[in-house]
Amino acid sequence: MFSYEIEPGIKLKPLEHRDTESLYQLITHSREHLRTFLGFVDDTKKQDDTKAFVESTVISNAKQQSFVAVIVVDEQVAGLVGFNKINWSNKRAEFGYWIGEAFVRKGIMTKAVRAIIDYGFAELDLNRIDIRAAFFNKASRGVAEKLGFVQEGVIREAEWLHDHFVDHVVYGLLKQDWLDQQN
Repeated sequence: MFSYEIEPGIKLKPLEHRDTESLYQLITHSREHLRTFLGFVDDTKKQDDTKAFVESTVISNAKQQSFVAVIVVDEQVAGLVGFNKINWSNKRAEFGYWIGEAFVRKGIMTKAVRAIIDYGFAELDLNRIDIRAAFFNKASRGVAEKLGFVQEGVIREAEWLHDHFVDHVVYGLLKQDWLDQQN
């Protein structure tokens, strides 16, 4: 079972059914912060909504169709990070991440994404990782850019978010580029 201490007080662990209540509370307390760029927040009205997400993601993780981990800071659930979809035939994965408002601007997400990238390239033998971020989501885009992802384009009006379309910036990172950065 995957478990990884990034540094004292920050670790990653597998998403489990028992994380449902903590995730729901985190979403509830960070609702306005998360809602700016994440459409699922409006669909999370009760704990059963989070339970359904957790159940489907745990199954997807078990089938190796995804690899989503919980970010834990000082024993508190702080957010999620990982590969929302894994395409094994092309050795490619789509990255997703979010963090509760109390944990932003502390470098936690960059450290968590770096750990999952290492795991993806070293242990899962991926060749490519993609990130899509809303054009105006400077924090999410900043994580991608700090870690060496290359901006490959913009998909116009890629997502309906609440009451308007948002453009997505597409980033890609190749295994060889990551290895070259580490040396």
